[in-house]
Amino acid sequence: MTQPGITRILPMSDRAILVEYTDLDAVLAHFAPLESAALAGVEELIPAASTTMVRFDPTLTDARSLARRIREMPAAEHAASDHDAVTVDVVYSGEDLAGLADSLGVSSEELVRRHTEATWRGAFAGFAPGFVYCVGDDPFFEVPRRPSPRTRIPAGSVALAGNFSAVYPRESPGGWQLIGRTPERMWDLERTPPAFIQPGQEVRYRAVRDEVDLSGAAPRTTELPPVPGDARALEIVRPGAQLLLQDLGRAGMLGMGVAASGAADRRALRAANRIVGNDSDTAVLELAGGGAELLACAEGVIAWTGASGRRTIVSAEGDEYPFERGVPTAVSAGDRIHLSGFTRGLRGYLAVRGGFAVDDVLGSLTTDTLSGVGPQPLAAGDVLPLGDDRAARAVEPNDAARPELPAHDELVEIDIVLGPRTDWFSAAALETLTGQEWRVTAQSDRVGVRLEGDTPLERVVTAELPSEGAVTGAIQVPANGQPVLFLPDHPLTGGYPVIGAVVDADLDRAGQLAPGMRVRFHVVREFTEL
Repeated sequence: MTQPGITRILPMSDRAILVEYTDLDAVLAHFAPLESAALAGVEELIPAASTTMVRFDPTLTDARSLARRIREMPAAEHAASDHDAVTVDVVYSGEDLAGLADSLGVSSEELVRRHTEATWRGAFAGFAPGFVYCVGDDPFFEVPRRPSPRTRIPAGSVALAGNFSAVYPRESPGGWQLIGRTPERMWDLERTPPAFIQPGQEVRYRAVRDEVDLSGAAPRTTELPPVPGDARALEIVRPGAQLLLQDLGRAGMLGMGVAASGAADRRALRAANRIVGNDSDTAVLELAGGGAELLACAEGVIAWTGASGRRTIVSAEGDEYPFERGVPTAVSAGDRIHLSGFTRGLRGYLAVRGGFAVDDVLGSLTTDTLSGVGPQPLAAGDVLPLGDDRAARAVEPNDAARPELPAHDELVEIDIVLGPRTDWFSAAALETLTGQEWRVTAQSDRVGVRLEGDTPLERVVTAELPSEGAVTGAIQVPANGQPVLFLPDHPLTGGYPVIGAVVDADLDRAGQLAPGMRVRFHVVREFTEL
C-alpha cells in the first residue's frame, strides 16, 4: 500500500466531491481501496481520467470529513482484471481518419497500424452504458477533441480523444475523432455482464474489410409487453411532445455507466403516487409540454401533479368533466383523458392506482432518453397494462394543496454551490453567472437545460479538460460560454468545465424550466478546496 497521488479535493454539489489525482494510474490505484472501504455515507464512486467523483448522503457525512477520510486511505497496486482479453473488429473508414492522421504527421495506414498493434486496457465506464474509456501503451495517441461536437454519431463508431480509445454504444452526440466502426454491440442487456468491454480488461482492435455488416452494433430496444384486449390498461391515443414512463431511477449503477435518470420533478412524482395510494417510487407517466390524450380501458383512480394547463375527462357518452390537479379522480372504461398545453411548468405527472404491469429494466421502469436504457418513449397506439390496484393504500382526498409552478414568463431563482472548476473562470464570469438573467432556450430537454445570456461566461483556463464525472444539476460551460444545466439524463462524464451545481432541493424546480423562462442563480456556498 502506498500514499494516494491526490492533488486536490474539490466541491461538486451539496451531495458530491471530486478527488483530483496526478494521473490515471493514481486514480486506479486508489479506486479499489476506496470501493472496498465502504466509507460511511458514500453512495457511489465514478473514476475518470484523472479524478474520482464521490457521491455521498449529507445526512450521514459532510464534504470535509469525507475528504479527510479519503486522504487517509492508502492506495494499492491496480489489480489485474478477472476478464479475458477481448478483440474489437473495426472497419477503419471513419470521417476523421485522414484528417487526424495528417495532423499527427502519419498516413492513414500508419495510424491504423499503430491503433491495432497497441495494447489497450479498459480504464473506466462513463458517458453512456457500454462506453468504456480504453487507455493504450503507445504514447503516439494524444488526440484533441473536435472543435465542434457532432450532433449524431452512429452506434459502433470507434473514436479517439486525449489518450483514450472508445466505442460509441448507441447513436448519440459527441466530440471525439471518428476513425472507424465496429459490428460489435457494446451494450446488451441479454448478455452478462451487459458491457462488451469491462474496466481493467485488455482490449485489442483488429482491422476487417468494408463488407462487414455494421447494423448490429445498435443496442436492442425494450419493447412493451403484449396486452390482451380485455386487460385492465391505459392506451396512448396521442403522446404529446414527449410521454415517458418514469420512477425514481436506477440508483447505484454509475460504475457500470448507467445513470440514475428518473423523474425530472421527483417531488411531483411522489405526490401523485401518494394521492392514489401507491408507494412513492411507483412508475408514473411524465408528460413534457402537454398535448396528450389517453384512453382508460378499465375503471381506476388517477391523479395529476406538476405542470398546469387545461385538463379534462370525456366519458364514453361524451360528457366532459374537469380533471383537477392534486386530487384523486375516478375514471371508467372508455373515458378519454385530455391534457392540453401547459401554462405553468414543463412536466406533468399522471399516476394510476396500482401502477403499470411492465417489466423493469435493471430494477426500474425509468426511460433514460440519452442512453436508451428502459422502455422507449411512448407512442400513439401503445397500451400499458395496469397493476393490481387492490394492493394500494387508501387515497388521500384531502391532501394539502400544492403551490402552482411559475408561469412561462416569470423569473425563477435557483440556489447553487460553486465547484469543481470555478477557478477556470474569471472573476467577471462569476459576477455574470449570478448577476444576469439567463433565458431557457428551445434546445433544452431531459439531458440538459440550455441557457442563453447577453454576456457569456469567460474562461481564464482554456486547456482541454480530461473527461470527469458530472452530477445532476451541474452547470457545464462549453466553449461558447453559454451554460448547460444538466438534468437526470445527462452524460455521466464530460469534458467541459463545470462552474457550479444546483443544490439538491432545487433540482425539481430546474426540471420544470420551460423554454422562454428566465433564471437567476444565487450562490449559497462559495468555492473552496476541501
